[in-house]
Amino acid sequence: MASALRPPRVPKPKGVLPSHYYESFLEKKAPCDRDYKKFWAGLQGLTIYFYNSNRDFQHVEKLNLGAFEKLTDEIPWGSSRDPGTHFCLVLRNQEIKFKVETLECREMWKGFILTVVELRVPSNLILLPGHLYMMAEVLAKEEARRALETPSCFLKVSRLEAQLLLERYPECGNLLLRPSGDGADGASVTTRQMHNGTHVVRHYKVKREGTKYVIDVEEPFSCTSLDAVVNYFVSHTKKALVPFLFDEDYEKVLVAPSSRPVILKPKKLPKAPAKPPKPPTGPKPEPKIVNGGFPRKLPTSSAQPLFPTPGLADVTAELQKKLEKRRALEH
Repeated sequence: MASALRPPRVPKPKGVLPSHYYESFLEKKAPCDRDYKKFWAGLQGLTIYFYNSNRDFQHVEKLNLGAFEKLTDEIPWGSSRDPGTHFCLVLRNQEIKFKVETLECREMWKGFILTVVELRVPSNLILLPGHLYMMAEVLAKEEARRALETPSCFLKVSRLEAQLLLERYPECGNLLLRPSGDGADGASVTTRQMHNGTHVVRHYKVKREGTKYVIDVEEPFSCTSLDAVVNYFVSHTKKALVPFLFDEDYEKVLVAPSSRPVILKPKKLPKAPAKPPKPPTGPKPEPKIVNGGFPRKLPTSSAQPLFPTPGLADVTAELQKKLEKRRALEH
């Protein structure tokens, strides 16, 4: 009789397993690890997610491929030959070693990683036609995803703040995407490169024309997305320009809920030499890039760093207050 009074059992809702471009067991060894750790791993977008098992739907680690540099095959320590089950992922600031069960699995991981980071199906791997077809499908998905997603190097900062970030954190990259300075429905690109022994900061306009983004360079170039804009600068400078990717530790510093400003310890700038008055109207010209990324005629205001010495410490107290006031108005 007591059993009849029990409420009916309600089955627990099952978690939805994440959809990955490719997934398999993968053993990972970071520089700080003594031994390999085995995970169920899945690639989605520019991120590899690691799970304790193939039944879990909550990852325990993840690895961003935005700072990708190259993939290399690895010969295990103490061995004289490559068994085809080891490879190394080289990022801008670290190297991670991986171990898989078969040569086919290694080539599949390498192929899918290269597809998403280079936006092309690799042709120099040991793959079957069916594998290449799978990667072509992933390429189409990734291109569609990026067309709708804001690139990771896009930050809501001003022209000056973008310049300061590139100066202060050169290890994070030297190309930053930001909102258009004139308030138009477009964007701007800020870069910082070494040229003739001097760090040169440049700014480029990206105009929105319908569904296209047009880069204002010597020969205007049309792109289908902001991600394609970033790829244009990277490819046309032969990867000399690297998209700015903030480490999580840096992000915590910038967005920390504190009354203290991000830019600390200001110093007064030396008095600048007298300059002729600027024209009252008309936007400043943006530089044009040609043949490897350097403008044919670069305005002095864009070619010269704003401050005589690098680093955030050179910002004046007055500028500091203006930035704080601007952020307060934006929020």
